[in-house]
Amino acid sequence: MNDLYLKRNIIAIDLKSFFASCECVERGIDGNTTPLVVCDPVKKGAMTLAISPYLKSLGVKGRTRVYDLPKNIKIIKVPPRMGLYKKKSKEVIKVYEEFIASDDMHIYSIDEVFLDVTSYLSLYQKSTFLLAEDILKRIKEKTGLTAVAGIGPNIFLAKVCMDLESKNSPSNISSWSYDDVASKLWNIQPLSKIWGIGSRMEKRLNALKLYKVGDIARSSRFILKEKFGVLGEELWYRANGIDLTKISDLNAPPKNESISHSQILYKDYDENNIKLIIKEMIDLLTRRLRNMKKSALVVGLFINYSKSIGGGFSHSIKLDKYTKDSKEIYNTCLNIFDKHYDYLPIRQAGVYLSNLSSDIGTQLSLFQPYKDEERTNEAVDLIKDKYGANSLLKASSLLADSTIIARNHKNGDERY
Repeated sequence: MNDLYLKRNIIAIDLKSFFASCECVERGIDGNTTPLVVCDPVKKGAMTLAISPYLKSLGVKGRTRVYDLPKNIKIIKVPPRMGLYKKKSKEVIKVYEEFIASDDMHIYSIDEVFLDVTSYLSLYQKSTFLLAEDILKRIKEKTGLTAVAGIGPNIFLAKVCMDLESKNSPSNISSWSYDDVASKLWNIQPLSKIWGIGSRMEKRLNALKLYKVGDIARSSRFILKEKFGVLGEELWYRANGIDLTKISDLNAPPKNESISHSQILYKDYDENNIKLIIKEMIDLLTRRLRNMKKSALVVGLFINYSKSIGGGFSHSIKLDKYTKDSKEIYNTCLNIFDKHYDYLPIRQAGVYLSNLSSDIGTQLSLFQPYKDEERTNEAVDLIKDKYGANSLLKASSLLADSTIIARNHKNGDERY
């Protein structure tokens, strides 16, 4: 088999309707027969955070406005309790640790995990399917929660298998191999059903007449890389079922020098106005990079939701070349955001750049025209250094949701 086709035994596990199920277990009620919703019970326009499996069986979407919930059902509405959900999540992690070492486990979110059980199958004398069955049974016994599992030869196929097939399987377990890529992966549409493709990326791919995963797989890897950078190349590999990421890669701590900027927001933001804040933070960070005469290889974004809800996410992407280009960093952050945002109110956002390296020249591309924007950026920096950070602003800085002017005033001349 080609070296690109990594062969591991990966189990991706997701706790079914996690928040709602935690509430049902805590109350001693059956989520399969009880119409329960986790939400802000006071605000009618609030989004639901989770719904019980019973409501899902009626066709109610997991993320919907409270006022759109069925009116002919007496629904139990409960406020979110992140302390309870974190406690239950820790209980589940202890179950995983009964079966494998923590080094072979990556906690992806509060209710999802990836397990590499390759070296454990001979120890337990079981197939991956039977081991997954044991783990799910143990989770139910210990915590009362129901889990689903997807099995694959790499992290991507295990995750997609779990998302699209396991959740509809009577056993809550499904398995995909490389032989299933053409028959199961390639026919999937819309593209946003696939892990890693958000609505924004889907629109850009559709504009290239790419509507199914198979369309991406059969397209040119080089054109995708030209259009989307390292993310385009990753899309092509994953569309062909290829993912060389290992659990150790996901668990590796950040390396080398890094810089970051974050904001605690004075009101709730959402997918429409948070992008302005992200862009302003990136402008500040790229200015710092220019002052340091350095570029970054890793771009990261973290989002924290409102305190009444809790939670959030933090993820990063390693680029294929060092950069200090604000547009490239911004597009990378948006891809992270589209992939992980849960449509919840945002109260903190931050961008971090790591694996910094001193500038030793510009890496040119045979496929893209060379644009020297350094002189323009340097001229802008000189004006701001001399006359203050608010002396030269983008038009977007005048929008009501912008915070840059107020923060510049607060920070004086914003010297680093």
